[in-house]
Amino acid sequence: MSLLVATMSYQWISNPAGREERALQVAVVESSRSQLTSIIGAVSLEIVDPLSPNRKVGKVYIYPEDQGWAVSGYYRRGTDDRWHPYLMMLGADQRITHLKLKDQDRRLVERAAADPRLEISP
Repeated sequence: MSLLVATMSYQWISNPAGREERALQVAVVESSRSQLTSIIGAVSLEIVDPLSPNRKVGKVYIYPEDQGWAVSGYYRRGTDDRWHPYLMMLGADQRITHLKLKDQDRRLVERAAADPRLEISP
């Protein structure tokens, strides 16, 4: 039994496909961070996402979709701001195809009126 466990562990550790998928996920989340920061336009932005999860704030995930990725998380502009959930859909080229935010910032609401990729709810 221990030989079987050792063999399975070695195969799991030495499998390059798992490392390649993880590297791709990291690249997608880092891309989503920079795009979210650009859209929010805050000087300092705290982000909770699959690379920096915080169970106290909420669950986050990255999930492969047919034509790209779905990334969820939370952000806040500072310690006096509340956490705002977001769901970002990215295409295969890692560009935003849809971003759903729960925020009441006037600038974001105005921007969403002009950008069909953005969906803002209070």
